[in-house]
Amino acid sequence: MRATVMYGAGDVRVENVPDAKIIEPTDALLVVTRAAICGSDLWPYKKMENSETGRRMGHEFIGIVEAVGADVRKIKVGDLVAAPFAWSDGTCIYCQEGLQTSCLHGGFWGGTKLDGGQGEAVRVPQADGTLVPLPVGKDHALMPSLLTLTDVMATGHHAAISAKVGPGKTVAVVGGGAVGLCGVIAAKRLGAEQIILLDRHTDRINLAKEFGATDIVSKRGEEAIARVRELTKGLGVQSVLECVGYDESTRTALGIVRPGGAVGRVGVPQDEVMPAAQPTFFSNITIAGGPAPARAYIEELLPDVLEGRIEPGRVFDWAGKLDQVPDGYRAMNAREAIKAIIEF
Repeated sequence: MRATVMYGAGDVRVENVPDAKIIEPTDALLVVTRAAICGSDLWPYKKMENSETGRRMGHEFIGIVEAVGADVRKIKVGDLVAAPFAWSDGTCIYCQEGLQTSCLHGGFWGGTKLDGGQGEAVRVPQADGTLVPLPVGKDHALMPSLLTLTDVMATGHHAAISAKVGPGKTVAVVGGGAVGLCGVIAAKRLGAEQIILLDRHTDRINLAKEFGATDIVSKRGEEAIARVRELTKGLGVQSVLECVGYDESTRTALGIVRPGGAVGRVGVPQDEVMPAAQPTFFSNITIAGGPAPARAYIEELLPDVLEGRIEPGRVFDWAGKLDQVPDGYRAMNAREAIKAIIEF
């Protein structure tokens, strides 16, 4: 079968790999119908060291179940299913608490040992705990929005939940990539009164306004902090969604939250040490977040997608076939596209 393999920074190839197949009795075999390139895929694209074996790529995908292992009970052959970006058994203590990204028997797609979503097929471990059946056909018009539930929409929602967004609150979203834009959707959905997006790219800003952003701040660093405080009567916001992961974006997030507020961090941290430890301590700032347990959120968000109340699929502004995946990486890395969808 054909799949995407990254061999080093800027070196993404689509090539023949061993066919995905059932190995464990809890597995399912999925034929991929839609997949995506994630902003987090750009981190290794920028700085991965050269590798002879490469790593399989992709963790956002939808597909049709072609086969199931002997112990699979809930998922059936022929089901159209969404696969969250982490697989999980659904039964361990962390899964029961809604934290499937910490499943005792789970893991993440791709790498050197597992199939990635940017390929023709995937072996899905722990199929019953992982996969979510979708009540539509594989070519339904909502497919892009449904695909976002596997990661970016769930991650934006996780940022909002972690930042304690609620009715009437003031919110800032740091970073207007696909996750940040979905964070705007999530904040609006949860009832935020003021939503400030910190970003400088016109295409993202325009979409954020349509999603519900009330204010835009295109400055960076101290200028951005000053502008957000100006927009909030000098107080800062009650909730911040940090959707980038850089030191500067984290400093900005911690600099614009008001005393007693909360920061939801979902941008993959690029530094080991978090800044502003003392100021946030003395201001009683809650700092939360991490990898979103998408499996816990899909069924909550699914009705809103199916009924058209939210349209996160609009973050996709580049589409291509599997052989065009390297072009999708280049477009996203060059900021020529917000997010790429792969159609099979």
